[in-house]
Amino acid sequence: MKTKYVHGMVALALLAGLNGCKPKNAGSVVSGDAAAKVYVAPGKYDEYYNFVSGGFSGQLSVYGLPSGRLLRVIPVFSVDPEKGWGYSEETKPMLNTSHGQVPWDDLHHVSMSQTNGEIDGRWVFVNGNNTPRVARVDLKTFRTAEILELPNSGGNHSSPFITENSEYIVAGTRFSVPPDDKSGDVPINTYKENFKGTISFISVDKDKGNMDVAFQLQGPGVNFDLSHAGKGKSAGWFFFSTYNTEQANTLLEVNASKRDKDFIMAVNWKMAEKLIKEGKGRKQAVKYASNRFDEKTHTATSTIKNQVTVLDIRDYPGLVYMIPCPKSPHGCDVDPTGEYIVGSGKLAALIPVFSFDKIQKAIANKSFDGEYEGIPVIKYEAALYGEVKKPGLGPLHTEFDDKGNAYTSMFVSSEVVKWNVKDLKVLDRVPTYYSVGHLMIPGGDSRKPTGKYMVAYNKITKDRYLPTGPELSQSAQLYDISGDKMQLILDYPTIGEPHYAQAVSADVIKANSVKFFRIEENNHPYVAKGESNAKVFREGNKVHVNMTLMRSHLTPDNIEGIRVGDEVYFHTTNLEQDWDVPHGFAIKGALNAELLVMPGETTTLKWIPTKAGMYPMYCTDFCSALHQEMSGYVRVSPAGSNVPISFSTGTNMPKSDMQPKNTTAAPKK
Repeated sequence: MKTKYVHGMVALALLAGLNGCKPKNAGSVVSGDAAAKVYVAPGKYDEYYNFVSGGFSGQLSVYGLPSGRLLRVIPVFSVDPEKGWGYSEETKPMLNTSHGQVPWDDLHHVSMSQTNGEIDGRWVFVNGNNTPRVARVDLKTFRTAEILELPNSGGNHSSPFITENSEYIVAGTRFSVPPDDKSGDVPINTYKENFKGTISFISVDKDKGNMDVAFQLQGPGVNFDLSHAGKGKSAGWFFFSTYNTEQANTLLEVNASKRDKDFIMAVNWKMAEKLIKEGKGRKQAVKYASNRFDEKTHTATSTIKNQVTVLDIRDYPGLVYMIPCPKSPHGCDVDPTGEYIVGSGKLAALIPVFSFDKIQKAIANKSFDGEYEGIPVIKYEAALYGEVKKPGLGPLHTEFDDKGNAYTSMFVSSEVVKWNVKDLKVLDRVPTYYSVGHLMIPGGDSRKPTGKYMVAYNKITKDRYLPTGPELSQSAQLYDISGDKMQLILDYPTIGEPHYAQAVSADVIKANSVKFFRIEENNHPYVAKGESNAKVFREGNKVHVNMTLMRSHLTPDNIEGIRVGDEVYFHTTNLEQDWDVPHGFAIKGALNAELLVMPGETTTLKWIPTKAGMYPMYCTDFCSALHQEMSGYVRVSPAGSNVPISFSTGTNMPKSDMQPKNTTAAPKK
């Protein structure tokens, strides 16, 4: 009966979340001055860049705030025919893994690079949940610069979270699994004996941003959910929410909800770093891909690595501690001072706030309540600063403003609750539409948050927008939080499915934006730096077309001598040296996509013709008044044909058109 009761309560809570709580005043919550607050005049810029996870789309979206305008969609763990991402020969290696090419992933969380705990606008890091990966997006180009696979991991949800000087990106496994070197034919029901939870510390080069797995911590087989690094006084520590401390392997809905409390795991990463420098830990054989894009060669390379250093946390006392937290915690958020750590039990009706000072005192005084899998468990009361009483139902995630206040999303009761971090009193609450997940305040998880806007990312959107069949767009709602009361000022759809997001002042990024690539710095092996360098040549059954794109023609635009079955590589170089003049390239019958080539860039499309014929090729991106004329032809001859390779632009004219015209008038009769 007890199991059925727990199961029923969980189902009831989930059902309430899915249905949402529709306020009676849903039609009048936006006040009369809302339009003025979000209006950005034509030709003016938004105040903030907002980077929003794309969830199951595998993309990262960029919105302007306060307008809510979509500025850019950045393909990361997805193929994108608009930009040729994952289709061009140069970008295919970016999607390589130890399993082969994986052209999709579930992108949940966003973390921007920091200096001294403040967002510095250099890079955005995002996670791939399904096939565990972390990616780095370069904010000079707004393109994915690197993707790193994570070994010993299954479900990279607790990721990516950054230290206050971008020393490390940290990622915890969502699904505990047997370590890679022991992951043969293991029975599932040996979970408690063989499954481990791994936390990866990924080093970040301070100048270039290049990532690598510096070391991993191996712990008990729990599920890691969310995390944040300490800051200020708690710098050098990391805090993770964990669930399934029951270590169940089936029907987690019931079997991972039996305990009244799960844990916040506190990790002394400075100690771990010191241990690694001292040569501690074991070298483990693994296999993972490291993929990087070089903006000089405009080409990605994929390297398979085969070793990682692992510290078993049970072997190093003082490295990790457990703090009890209401069961099934989701968010684990650290306030701007670094003193307060907020846990959010998804099925709880309170919000626990832990004190870093009290945690340190408890460790010093050994105020423990036994152990969990060899890890000391700090007494709940010894670590607790206090509890926010009756804030709402289903607390998930907390962000902070610059006035000492916290904002927590309530999934079940579909609202955002504002409360004071010091006295823990609820100050305000506003409805969301519906079942809010993550929140975002610009700088809201850094040492320097702003207190102007908050965005709620909602899971359910029914009745908010025009119907579009069974599947509706995802929802974002912008609130003005500059006053004592939160005010809904904008409701706009997003590319799905948004989870976490971050935003930063546009001034931090826009001045560093690359406008074009300098052609003289292009080191692509098949670049044609001018029309005179364009050529076509054969290497066995491979044909290389070193082509240039320039308003408003292709060079060459007539190509003959291609045979059925040839591998044809169109290496297209955009010769433009001006901002916002990309060119596209496509050819009839290509089985991949078109190319979008930025000014000064070289990009390659591979094409294998399967039958003889005439194949038009053209520019796919509008570039000038004569864009339609930017086209040409490729003649494909049968396999074994003796038609020689030839290429030209402007000279392959009919003989009659090449002869001088007779301008002498005929004699009169």
